[in-house]
Amino acid sequence: MRQDRTTLTVRTNRQGLFELTNEIKAWVRDTGIENGVLTVFCRHTSASLMIQENADPDVRYDIETFFKQLVREDPSLYTHTNEGPDDMPGHIRSVLTDVSLSIPLTGGALALGTWQGLFLYEHRARDHDRQVVLQVMGD
Repeated sequence: MRQDRTTLTVRTNRQGLFELTNEIKAWVRDTGIENGVLTVFCRHTSASLMIQENADPDVRYDIETFFKQLVREDPSLYTHTNEGPDDMPGHIRSVLTDVSLSIPLTGGALALGTWQGLFLYEHRARDHDRQVVLQVMGD
């Protein structure tokens, strides 16, 4: 069994979904590992990861709108407010989504469905450099 790992730095400039699919696919292909599992891990508490449809941008818009309604950015609702009105809601949104994903690797490709893509979900409004750790294990 072989393994490889790397860290992607994703520059975000707003709240929302940032697609990482092509960058991750290219890295996996370059590892030469054909069959195994890819772990994707977000090293932050106010950003997360998501596998979601990547064909219709309306899906991303609807997801972002839903989470803004579900977890409001109202400082009167939270005790932790010293990092701005979007910080505690960002932590809550991160809890409701994922910070780690496992994706099977088959024939050197991610075993994603036709319309599935990998996204970093930025929950904060200001610029960030987010780190996403990739580790693949297999043959």
